[in-house]
Amino acid sequence: MRALQYTSVAGPVHVVDLPVPAPERDGALISVTRTGLCRSDWHGWQGHDSDTVLPCVPGHEFTGTVVEAPADPGLVGSRVVVPFVMACGRCPECVRGSAQICRAQRQPGFTDPGSFAEFVAVPAAAVNVVPLPDEVTDDAAAALGCRVATAWRALTAVAQVEPGESVLILGAGGVGLAAVQIAQALGATPIATDISAHALSIAESLGAQTVSLTPHDSEEEIAGQVRTAYPEGVDVSVDALGSPALAAAGVLALRRGGRHVQVGLLDAPRTPLPLGRIIAHEIALLGSHGMAASDYPALLDAVAAGRLDPAALVTATLDLAQAATALVTMTDPGAPRGIRLIDPTR
Repeated sequence: MRALQYTSVAGPVHVVDLPVPAPERDGALISVTRTGLCRSDWHGWQGHDSDTVLPCVPGHEFTGTVVEAPADPGLVGSRVVVPFVMACGRCPECVRGSAQICRAQRQPGFTDPGSFAEFVAVPAAAVNVVPLPDEVTDDAAAALGCRVATAWRALTAVAQVEPGESVLILGAGGVGLAAVQIAQALGATPIATDISAHALSIAESLGAQTVSLTPHDSEEEIAGQVRTAYPEGVDVSVDALGSPALAAAGVLALRRGGRHVQVGLLDAPRTPLPLGRIIAHEIALLGSHGMAASDYPALLDAVAAGRLDPAALVTATLDLAQAATALVTMTDPGAPRGIRLIDPTR
């Protein structure tokens, strides 16, 4: 099969020929139809994720068709999506229904070969493979394994956003734009921030209020711009990018008793936050890490019914060679925003 691969941290990314992987006895082999190019893939390539195994086939956000399932032949032929946290199904977290924090988790594109390939093997298919309704297209489904599902759970289950609340979304990339759509669907008011005028124009087209930032804005300046429109502060803030300044700004922009949800991955092992404000205003500081397969039905219902349209966030579909360049340049100034997909058969 054709795949993308890198063999060293921040090293060259090449299109290579690799053997088709064999599924484990309880797993499944999936023929990939679409896979998303996510900032987390860049973090892995940069060496920010200590779990990344070299040589690495990146890619963790994908949809495709099951072609082998040794323990469950009935899955063969099914269109599916797979959460980026591939759970074991047996540990205490999985048993409690929190497979997204499975202590024995595996992740395609990091611990395991990923989806920037024509085929990907998934372990424990019974807890990691989610069949798709016919109404959900490949373009809509490709982002459900990470960005859309991550934003969905962050807003619905973790922040528990209510109709009429204000939701500050710091970073209008794939996760951030998905959060804009979801906040709208929940009856909340999304406010998106970014340094990219293009990203903010997409957010505005989705119904968000926007705040334009510069790379040099401090957390106090970012929060101050938000409080110009919301003097008492917003109800919920979400760092959808992964930045110490944005995380701190999210806290400072909250009303008393507000909730900050950290979704974006941070390069630094420790991030300073305004703890005095967190204590004095009784701010809830929350982490959110993907979504378990068992929690997908409500999200799939929303997409199938047209209440969410992840396909509207797709800005380009790349072949493997184009994806190799896009991966290593995705944080460059002026890099395209929105969700870019890869068709590994091209």
